[in-house]
Amino acid sequence: MFGWAELKKKIEVEGDTIICPIIGCENQVRKMTKSVPKSLDAYLGKGEDDREKFDQYLCKEHKIYITPTTFIYEDLRDNLLWYDADKDLLDEIMKVKRVKAQLHHDASEDAVTWNVFRFLERNNLVEMTLSSIFGITLKSSEVIYCSYSQKENSSWSELNKARKEFGEEIKRSSEPDVIIKTDNTLFFIEAKLTAGNEKIPSDTSNSKKYETGGDNWFSKVFKSDYKTIAIVEKKYELLRFWLLGTWMAKQQDLNFYLVNLTLSEREKDIEAIFKRHLNENQGMKFIRITWEDIYRQILNSDLSGIDKDTMIKYFKNKTIGYDWNGRLQKAFSIP
Repeated sequence: MFGWAELKKKIEVEGDTIICPIIGCENQVRKMTKSVPKSLDAYLGKGEDDREKFDQYLCKEHKIYITPTTFIYEDLRDNLLWYDADKDLLDEIMKVKRVKAQLHHDASEDAVTWNVFRFLERNNLVEMTLSSIFGITLKSSEVIYCSYSQKENSSWSELNKARKEFGEEIKRSSEPDVIIKTDNTLFFIEAKLTAGNEKIPSDTSNSKKYETGGDNWFSKVFKSDYKTIAIVEKKYELLRFWLLGTWMAKQQDLNFYLVNLTLSEREKDIEAIFKRHLNENQGMKFIRITWEDIYRQILNSDLSGIDKDTMIKYFKNKTIGYDWNGRLQKAFSIP
């Protein structure tokens, strides 16, 4: 895994070639055109037999595909912590996860989410971390990654019920990055790294059953209409998670938190923007927290040992690619 300590602080692009960003490496690869990353993702995600056509973009010494702003691991194992110990679980998650190739990307929110939340789960820090951040008491947590339920060994049935209730096809449906169910609260966590919260539906004429499903649940949990939120305000993704999550929590008699997990320097006004469309109460809330909040919880925890050391190093060393001036960017605002 490559980060701040291993990467050149400025990427070198010369005409139609790029020099490998790893310190000390002078290997040159072909500069990708705009269409290449999408086809590369298709290859990585589906295992299509097109490897040779992407070799021109690959530093064979370090096994990374290089773009002008970031790099992509040839093997996703190089982007994930504790892969060997978690291989069986990851294999099951990949069966239900809709977008797989992002786990190969250095600046992938999927990879960071897995690394951080799997660390919390492995070390029994989920309840402590959430309880401390939100000021509530939690216990008996179940962590559901990309809709995969470890208890059910399949896509979580409760989420599938909600998807169907609001007219979603399972293969093209809402997929929170992490769902955490505790004894009294349901959390949907939508994690962001470099991407923002702006998103509109691909088919703006079709609102599925979002406005009518769940016995007109939409009108109970939103102040604004569907078009205003999903299309004008471009909060389609958050709309779906709030709608499905609050409905699911109601069915199970749980409190609900929709958590927008962002970098500390990004999306600072998302609460003010999205909350004005919501009917919140003590039992259902939309809250922004930061990756740096979680880092501080880990740093200050009583846990000691190699796992904690690995996680602290990961936070400090993590990068999110190069800006358009070619300068390397640290991911997290921590000392």
